[in-house]
Amino acid sequence: MKKVLYGVLILLGLIVAGGCVYLNSVLPIITGYAAKNLCSNVFVSGREPGSIEAVDLNFSFIKYTKNKVDYEEKSVLSSFLWGKAKAIYREGFGATLIRDIPEETLRRAVYPPDTDPGYMPDSTLWPLGDLIPETDSTGIDKEALAKITEQFIVSHSYNGNPFAFLVIHKGIPVAEAYKPEFDKNTRFLSWSMAKSFLNGIVGVLVREGGIDVNKPVKIDEWQNDERSRITLNELMQMQSGLEWNEDYGSRSDVNLMLFNEGDMSGYAISRPIEYPAGTNWKYSSGTANIISSLIRKEFESDTSCYAFMQDKFFEKIGITNAVFEVDPSGDFVGSSYLYATARDYARFALLYLNDGVFGSERILPEGWVGYTTTPASASGGEYGSLFWLNDSGKFPSAPEDMYMCSGHDGQQIFILPSNDLIVVVLGYSPQPDNVIDFDRLLKDILGTV
Repeated sequence: MKKVLYGVLILLGLIVAGGCVYLNSVLPIITGYAAKNLCSNVFVSGREPGSIEAVDLNFSFIKYTKNKVDYEEKSVLSSFLWGKAKAIYREGFGATLIRDIPEETLRRAVYPPDTDPGYMPDSTLWPLGDLIPETDSTGIDKEALAKITEQFIVSHSYNGNPFAFLVIHKGIPVAEAYKPEFDKNTRFLSWSMAKSFLNGIVGVLVREGGIDVNKPVKIDEWQNDERSRITLNELMQMQSGLEWNEDYGSRSDVNLMLFNEGDMSGYAISRPIEYPAGTNWKYSSGTANIISSLIRKEFESDTSCYAFMQDKFFEKIGITNAVFEVDPSGDFVGSSYLYATARDYARFALLYLNDGVFGSERILPEGWVGYTTTPASASGGEYGSLFWLNDSGKFPSAPEDMYMCSGHDGQQIFILPSNDLIVVVLGYSPQPDNVIDFDRLLKDILGTV
C-alpha cells in the first residue's frame, strides 16, 4: 500500500512539474499578447483600456492578466502568475514588446519626422483626401445598403463584432458606419492584412528597378543549403518550403515569433526547409516578416527606408497617419501590425482596383495587379501574392475575380473588380466563436448594386 501511495505521489509530482514547465514556456506569450495589444490600442488607436480588456483581451488565459497602463511613460506592464511582459509606445514606431533589446536602447531610436505630403486631407477631395463628394450617380441602392449597414453594425444580424464598415462603389464611399468609440480617424489593427501592404511596397521597389521577385533572395544563413534557391516570389506566394506552424496554438511558431522574439525575421529565417521551394503552399506569417527584413535591406539606413514607405507609397495614396509597427530589431512587422483608418484601407484597395494607379499617377508597375491575383501554383486557387483569392469559391455568393486582404479576428478588405466594389470590415470577431457570415453579407451588398 505504501509503495502504491509513493508511486501516486511521484506521478502527481511529475504532473505538477510538467505543468509548471509548460506554463513557464507559455507565460511570455500570454503576457506579451496582453501588453503589446493593450499598448497599441491605447496609444496608437486611442481606445480606453477597460474596453480593450473587455473585448480584445477577453479570451483564454489572456483575460486573467493584470495590466497596468502608464500614461506618463507610455507603456503597459502585463502579468500573469509569475510571468511579466512590458510594451512601450514610441512615436512613429508604435508599440513594441521589450524582447532581447534593452528598453533604454529602444527608446533612443528616433523615427524620422513627418514630411509634408503636399495636400491637406481635410480639405482635399476623396480619395486623396477626406472630402467625400455628394453623388447618387453610382447606381447603388443606398436605402437598401443603409439597412444592411444597420443590421451589420448595430443589430449584428450577420454575427461577429464589427467596429467599422465601409463600402466603396465606383470609387465613391456609399456606406460608412462605426460602433460608438470609433470614427473615421480611428486607427484599426490590420493583423494579416498587413501582408498585402507588403505586396504594394515590393511593387513600388520593383517599379523603381530595385528588386526582381524571380531571383533568389540573398540571406546569409541560407547560402550553404537548399534555402539559397528560394525566390522573393516564392516567399510572397507562401511557397518557400520553409517549415512553419501557423495554427495559433500556445507555442506555435507564429505565437513564439510575435510575442517571444526580439528579431522576428531572424526567427523565421532560422526555420529549416521542409519542401522544395515552389512545390508546396503553406501560409506563414514568418514568411511575411522575412520579406519585411528584405525590404529594409534595400536601403542604406532605417531613416531612408521609413521615409521611402511614407513618401513613395503611403502618402501617394492618401494615407498620412498610418503606423506600421516595428519589432525590437527595427523591422516592420509585416505579418501583423499595421494600424490605419477604415478609409485608409479603402484607399489601398482602390489602388489595386484601379490596376495600380491612384488618381492619375501610376504607383505599382503595369501588370503588377495581374501578377498579384495569379494563383500560386500549389494553393488550389486560394492565394496569389500576399492576397487571398476567390478562385477556389470560398465565398460562393461573390464573383470568382474577387480578391481580398484577410486578418485574424475578422478584418477583411474585399475587392470586386467585376462590380467596381470594395468592402472594408474591421473589428473583433474571432473564429470560431463569433465569425461573421461574410458570404451572406457580400450577397446582400451585391444585391444593392
